[in-house]
Amino acid sequence: MSILVTGGAGFIGSNLVDRLLETSQVTVLDNFSSGKRDHIAHVIGHPRFALVEADLFDAGTLENVMAGKDFVFHLAANPDVKLGAEDTKIHLQQNILATYSLLEAMRKTGVGKIAFTSTSTVYGEANLVPTPENYGPLKPISLYGASKLACEALISSYCHTFDMQSWIFRFANIVGQRGTHGVLVDFINKLKKNPKELEILGSGQQRKSYLEVGDCVAAMVYAVEHSSDQTNIFNIGSDDAVDVTEIADIVAESMGLAGVKYRYTGGFNGRGWRGDVKIMQLSIDALVGLGWIPGHNSRESIKTAVDALLKDVFESKPQNES
Repeated sequence: MSILVTGGAGFIGSNLVDRLLETSQVTVLDNFSSGKRDHIAHVIGHPRFALVEADLFDAGTLENVMAGKDFVFHLAANPDVKLGAEDTKIHLQQNILATYSLLEAMRKTGVGKIAFTSTSTVYGEANLVPTPENYGPLKPISLYGASKLACEALISSYCHTFDMQSWIFRFANIVGQRGTHGVLVDFINKLKKNPKELEILGSGQQRKSYLEVGDCVAAMVYAVEHSSDQTNIFNIGSDDAVDVTEIADIVAESMGLAGVKYRYTGGFNGRGWRGDVKIMQLSIDALVGLGWIPGHNSRESIKTAVDALLKDVFESKPQNES
């Protein structure tokens, strides 16, 4: 099988590429706006791997790359939820319009199958927790969540209008090796600068599900192999949740730090930032019903991820807070 992975140099994308290369020909298309060359350096030269450095808005290049592909994994996006409150166009351009451009290239070249990485934030502040895929109405509270929901709608409509097939994955918080943003990276970098005190955005009581990236990638591949509706929608996460203060404890312990003083910002009614969903846990019954089981719970996922990040070259470099 010949597969195109957009955003394949990103955190989840590069881990997915590792998995796909076990059996398939993989082409990564990435403009490296957030992806990192280090993430895919180890597969450069692999006989089944190809890299195209380009933007999804380069229609000519995109159609050339798309030709002859059997499947598209679409992960290219701006992943920073907080940015929407500062720049209202960024998620429109880099998520919605980029996805439209990709779907048009698929339509023109006859590529009919796409897997898309969406997010738990499409549910907004759900009244039903754990939240199943058929929960509604969907009321995202961030521009990021709105952009992902719009992408889902575009993909579904293209599938039904142009006889395509899709798999849409609504992620919990995915963590692990090569992570570039999020609470774990934020805490690690803050504690490296000041091992005695840790600023925690919000109340510290925000409670969410976390899943190790290897489990996430396995779930995506498993779902594609074991479901066949025209539009398949699955939550991917763990079957539990932890709060932010618990995460701080895990990070501090993993870094060998004791007596760290926590300083809470309070934030926006306890949120870490505008658009931060305070309570998130996804129902994973649909995917478990197909036979998939996560290898780690939230706490185990966080511990595994922190250990990987502490060994990663990335974490030693200054990063923007996430």
